[in-house]
Amino acid sequence: MSSVVSIKREGHPPMVQAEDAGGSPVLQAQNLSKQYGTVTVLSDVTLDILPGEIHAIIGENGAGKSTFMRLLSGYAEPTTGSIRMGGRDIRFARPEQAQQAGIVLVHQEILLADALTVAENLFLGRELMRNGIVDDRTMRRLAVEKLKELGCLVSPNALVRTISLADRQLVQIARALLDDHRIVIFDEPTAVLTGGEVERLLSIILQLKAKGIAILYISHRLDEVQRLADRVTVLRDGKMVGTHPGHTLSQMDMARLMVGRELAALYPEKSGAVAGEKLLSVRNLSVPGFARDISFDVRRSEILGFAGMIGAGRTELFEGIVGLRQASGEVELDGKPINVRSARAAIDAGIGYLTEDRKGKGLLLQERLAPNLTLSALQRFHPGLMMRRWRERMALTEAIDQYDIRLRSLGVKAGQLSGGNQQKLLLAKVLLTTPSVVVIDEPTRGIDIANKAQIYAFIQRLVAQGKACVVISSEMQELIGICDRILVMREGRITGEVSGDDMTEHNVALLATSDIAPEIDEGGKE
Repeated sequence: MSSVVSIKREGHPPMVQAEDAGGSPVLQAQNLSKQYGTVTVLSDVTLDILPGEIHAIIGENGAGKSTFMRLLSGYAEPTTGSIRMGGRDIRFARPEQAQQAGIVLVHQEILLADALTVAENLFLGRELMRNGIVDDRTMRRLAVEKLKELGCLVSPNALVRTISLADRQLVQIARALLDDHRIVIFDEPTAVLTGGEVERLLSIILQLKAKGIAILYISHRLDEVQRLADRVTVLRDGKMVGTHPGHTLSQMDMARLMVGRELAALYPEKSGAVAGEKLLSVRNLSVPGFARDISFDVRRSEILGFAGMIGAGRTELFEGIVGLRQASGEVELDGKPINVRSARAAIDAGIGYLTEDRKGKGLLLQERLAPNLTLSALQRFHPGLMMRRWRERMALTEAIDQYDIRLRSLGVKAGQLSGGNQQKLLLAKVLLTTPSVVVIDEPTRGIDIANKAQIYAFIQRLVAQGKACVVISSEMQELIGICDRILVMREGRITGEVSGDDMTEHNVALLATSDIAPEIDEGGKE
């Protein structure tokens, strides 16, 4: 692919606004509403989108954004209201009908067939034929070309279940962009991407815009919205707050409109307390194929960050530490050697781990909240043959109050919660095992700004109680905002450490991407 297009908007230069884009709207939504039983999840939303426009939809988790996109793309039908294309009302009973009309949705959830190859997933349902036989060679070649445009270098022959979460998202995006469309809807497309992958995707979105394709863009990353959007529509509690020209809104303006109130600082003030004794010590730990000869310490009352690009080995390193992957090396907890060979052993030793994939690995989406909460601490609630349901209910009630988990009723399933509330449920589940060290992988992925602030406050509360916390994140500002120290990984090794005033995006990026060491002030360090 050619060099990545720069998309920073220094000083907010003029951009194409709706009134200047020219042409009739490619789509109009009129008074769209959606009810499930007696519950209204979307109410009276009206907007239009023009060819060659990037129209962002923002709002808190549960604001109705994904419901709105599902209505436009045929995954659900509106209870009331209409959708117009080409001057006439249309109604989609199935996603295929929306795709035939030129509308495609890039889902937030990964909807790929794990047992099929990358190429087979790209062409699933639209296989290329040659002389009556599936043309695997051509499909593999085209898969490589399309994925290369997105900066994804996975083999077209790789089974989807063997590739990383980020690569799966890029495969899903490539599948959606394989055909030409009039409207492309992106629902949190960069939630599992970092760095260069995000830049490549945003560059491709701008290329689609230049071709006259209309883009509807949902993202909790307000910096992306600010950089891309011609117009921004804000939803709150299923209702439309308003539509604004993108260049008129700062990120704080957007956040204020989303939550309907003034926001306190996103990152809590660091306590400044001196970290205590070493709580977790790792020496010469290796995870075959992912991490080599890793050594570090985490102290009591400390938040230690792990930064790096996708593929640096951060997640795999900690999966090895908590027994989810084969690993070799020495691990001590509170000065005593531990031998962790399973997730259960990690919990028993006092290490809690929040996976980066809460939907696929962290929660049972089709199960009720109480079993999800208590699964890792089952013996406490069901010590014998008799099930103590009342204990589960008490624990759930306490967790809902303590972690501000918002839900319609105690009987909902985990998959019916918004992303932010799912993450808070997962945090409550892990902390129910009373760990002394908590490892949180991508703590705020796919979460709105208000829930982010809550998660950060919960993390600060953990270390204030004397626990140690490790935060793995692809958002450098997040790590800088909450961590006491940051270790940076590249190609399976730790390349450096930054702390204090040296915790800058420049220094972290340099350690993550090059052999050039940043100039670190060594004054005052041990």
